[in-house]
Amino acid sequence: MDLLSFYGLFLAKTITIMIALTMLMLIIPTIKKRHNSRSGRLMLIRLDKYYHEVQNKIHLEQMNPLQQKLWKKEHKKKEQKEAKYTKKQTKLVQNKKKPTLYVINFKGSMDAREVSSLRKEVSAIVSAAETGDEVLLRLESPGGVVHGYGLAASQLQRLRKNGITLIISVDKIATSGGYMMACVANCIIAAPFALVGSIGVVGQIPNFHRFLKHNKIDLELYTAGEYKRTLTLFGENTAEGREKFRDNLNQTHILFKQFVHQMRPKLYIDQVANGEYWYGTQALEKGLIDIISTSDDWIMEKISTHQVIEVRYLYSKSMLDRLNHKISYSISKLLERIIAQ
Repeated sequence: MDLLSFYGLFLAKTITIMIALTMLMLIIPTIKKRHNSRSGRLMLIRLDKYYHEVQNKIHLEQMNPLQQKLWKKEHKKKEQKEAKYTKKQTKLVQNKKKPTLYVINFKGSMDAREVSSLRKEVSAIVSAAETGDEVLLRLESPGGVVHGYGLAASQLQRLRKNGITLIISVDKIATSGGYMMACVANCIIAAPFALVGSIGVVGQIPNFHRFLKHNKIDLELYTAGEYKRTLTLFGENTAEGREKFRDNLNQTHILFKQFVHQMRPKLYIDQVANGEYWYGTQALEKGLIDIISTSDDWIMEKISTHQVIEVRYLYSKSMLDRLNHKISYSISKLLERIIAQ
């Protein structure tokens, strides 16, 4: 009896191990496939068709069943007639077609990691754009790290260098690094109460030296180069280090001002580059923006004269990426609230 029990237990363990190994062999290729798919994909959405469909749905909802039936019949005839006309015109004039308005979105975090998608979207548009095409960037960002937003602004400059008109719309906020991006545009539009400006630089760092000293904890830091470290988290900061840190901030601010003035030469840069922000209507008076409007109104106005295509480059996100995104987004929203106070 004991032998049968022992054999049964051994058999159960063997089966369990075999099942575990089989599952592992099935899971590993899936993990590799997901990892490889992280290169992302380009997504195109015809916004003009979407708006027309919404408009038709609203019209239909206001009709009774008989009116709906008649409308659908007439609408179908109209579509067939337009399709035949378009086909005929295409054969007659190959190069004659509506210009395209490409719509891209940038909702920036502190580290501006969204620039990885932006560069793919810009590259796609540059490779396909033709004469007369335009780009509308719907921008929302309170700013962040200089090198991240500097790269984002450089990506947008690629559009202008290729002769593509760039319009940037600010519906909520484009301050600091966000405005560094916005000023690249041929035309900046903003909602009346959107936050714009904050052309300044900020740097802060906590220091735990006194805490370590109080608890008799020594920290040894070695550097080669006088200014390899200016301010540190745990070391004792010096007056020279603080002065160099402030000098670095001032130099960055000068570069920021020069860049904005280069992009918008009519702007009185010294009057607006003090770190202050303004609402849309105030920003228009200061020359920081060109038009008071929303991105929705701009798109609706363009539908009659342009094809409107939204371009998105989507990366596959791991659970850790999604968690980091939520944390960064929460910090960005907190910063936005602090600025708005």
